[in-house]
Amino acid sequence: MSRNAKRAEPADAYIDATSRWAAVLARDTAADGHFVYAVKTTGVYCSPSSSARLPRRENVEFFDTPQAAQAAGYRPSRRATADRGTAAKRRAAVVEQACRLIETSDPQPGLQELAAQAGISPFHFHRIFKSETGLTPKDYASAHRAGKLRRALGRAGSVTHAIYDAGFNSNSRFYENSEAMLGMRPGDYRGGGNHAEIRFAVGQCFLGAILVARSQRGICAIFLGDDPDRLVHELQDQFPKARLIGGDRDFEQLVAQVVGFIESPEQGLNLPLDIRGTAFQERVWKALREIPPGVAVSYALVAQRIGSPRAVRAVAQACGANRLAVAIPCHRVVRRDGDLSGYRWGVERKRELLRREGSMLEDGEA
Repeated sequence: MSRNAKRAEPADAYIDATSRWAAVLARDTAADGHFVYAVKTTGVYCSPSSSARLPRRENVEFFDTPQAAQAAGYRPSRRATADRGTAAKRRAAVVEQACRLIETSDPQPGLQELAAQAGISPFHFHRIFKSETGLTPKDYASAHRAGKLRRALGRAGSVTHAIYDAGFNSNSRFYENSEAMLGMRPGDYRGGGNHAEIRFAVGQCFLGAILVARSQRGICAIFLGDDPDRLVHELQDQFPKARLIGGDRDFEQLVAQVVGFIESPEQGLNLPLDIRGTAFQERVWKALREIPPGVAVSYALVAQRIGSPRAVRAVAQACGANRLAVAIPCHRVVRRDGDLSGYRWGVERKRELLRREGSMLEDGEA
């Protein structure tokens, strides 16, 4: 066992100067992120596992965060950049190995087993896994199992065979979670949406054609485009065997409500949404819905807000997977330098949405 694996509660292990100095002497990687140490004679600060030459104890003081050390007048060690690069590669390798273990093991390993395989404490492993992937190990395992289930339902001779192929040990445990994972009964999913009813209608707004679709659970799609027929085909591709029902007059009123929301997003959309995604995607989409109209934020800031600052690329992928245009406002997310980047329904639509929302905000302030 490595020296870090024995630390059962690292959050408490670095609470005083004595334990922190011991971590510095041991170059303890598990202590990284809990504090930094600063050297009075050089004016720099380092992480506990830094490969820099060890200072005398009397020249050292500790800070809870790098920001606190900088506020006290210290600057990061020049070696810290190289150390961070090495540490980042080490974390990525640990998480990649854990992901492969989750994906190939049956039954799926628990937190203790994954941490032991990595040679670090469960607390530290859980923290770096979530930082790197945006998911807890348990959520990652659930998402992987849901993916296996979808694939198994597509090829298995029966739902029962698919259940066991996906790694569920019993039918009862599977059916407890099946609708949350699939958005419908497993037999209906296996049939490509068979028996599911999805009402839809196509209208027009200032962005062009708009398709609004609603399942039994709420609005499940808001598509934008130039060609109405193409939008309908996109909906059919989602559920090829679902019963698609053209909207009646009441449904057209719902479409008008969605169009009104797109024209004036500050009024809100008080309609139930059928949001289907992985645990990570749903965290991202929830954060997007908290961004007010007229405000643009970076992918990096969204990653920070959901507690996964390293998952910037995964945030961008979640934005691209969004099926509910404007209702989940992925158009309000831009690159760090302000570049609009991509948008599922076209960058020009993204630009126009941001321009109109910005104008409305200025008019309101005036």
